[in-house]
Amino acid sequence: MRGNGGNAYGIATDITNRAYVDAMSSMAIDHFGRIDVLVNNAGSRIIKPFLDHSEDDWQRMLDVNLTGHFLCSHRAARIMAAAGHGVIINMSSGGATRAHRSFTAYDASKGGIEALTRAMALDLGPYGIRVCALMPGSIDTEGMDEDARRLRGENIPLGRPGDPDDMAGPALFLASDDARYISGDVIKVDGGMLSQQRSATVDIVPPSTFPSLEQVLGSDGD
Repeated sequence: MRGNGGNAYGIATDITNRAYVDAMSSMAIDHFGRIDVLVNNAGSRIIKPFLDHSEDDWQRMLDVNLTGHFLCSHRAARIMAAAGHGVIINMSSGGATRAHRSFTAYDASKGGIEALTRAMALDLGPYGIRVCALMPGSIDTEGMDEDARRLRGENIPLGRPGDPDDMAGPALFLASDDARYISGDVIKVDGGMLSQQRSATVDIVPPSTFPSLEQVLGSDGD
């Protein structure tokens, strides 16, 4: 970013901890003088069948994916409200509206993010703050191998997984004055995947990989 003439400042933090979030926000103000746009992009996922999910798995997903959005937004919104304007962009997922197998806690947290987005848009609108969310589809990241790219590409109308750069344009649009009358909406960036009856990720974790009933019942007795 600096090489392209921009200004960047990196901060290591824990978005599940209010004290750390407050410190991060204060550092941002000290460095930039204001906060105009917040993109809640931090997230995590756990891939396990429902019966293998532990309470710790569940809580971790909610802490990072949902509570993290709340804490960062709550702090930034106070700063934005004092300035009379601001934009908050949350990060949803196709799992918020169409479940993935073995993504129980993750999908639930993303559904919560969409509800949070709508509620925040209502409460923060009077202060000049817009709140929207992006719903990424299958994005080609370092964790996606060639088989996954091929399978997902075959199930996406545009014929390929998205690139990280495909998310940048929609985020910049929502943050800009071109989107000044958009709030409370979730914009899909998925190559048309959710326009179908099902998405590729349904079969990436097929039922044949689930633990047997004997394994599940046996683990209950441990």
